[in-house]
Amino acid sequence: MKQLTFHELQNYLSLKYKDGRTSTALFMKLVEEVGEVAEVLNQLEGRKENTGNESLEKELVDVIHYAVAIASINNIDLTEAMVIKDKQAAVKYNQSPNLEAFLTVKNEGR
Repeated sequence: MKQLTFHELQNYLSLKYKDGRTSTALFMKLVEEVGEVAEVLNQLEGRKENTGNESLEKELVDVIHYAVAIASINNIDLTEAMVIKDKQAAVKYNQSPNLEAFLTVKNEGR
């Protein structure tokens, strides 16, 4: 299977949601999906009866879908934003490597 980049997913979701969906509507779906992740985790960890109807994988994909969709319709480059935010967090929490350094080393190893 082909690897998917944030840019490709954002371009796809921009087409999908170019007409009709607002950030607020997508955010409401995102909140709903986060609740479904919580439900699955509660079932998997024994806090609730496991109905077997939901999948953590599917619910996490839904969360990512709506988060990326919100970024897409607001013209936010998530790849760039992720690298910048991670660099700030790495400094704040004294973590190494940061995402940019990790990607640089990974790409040099090709």
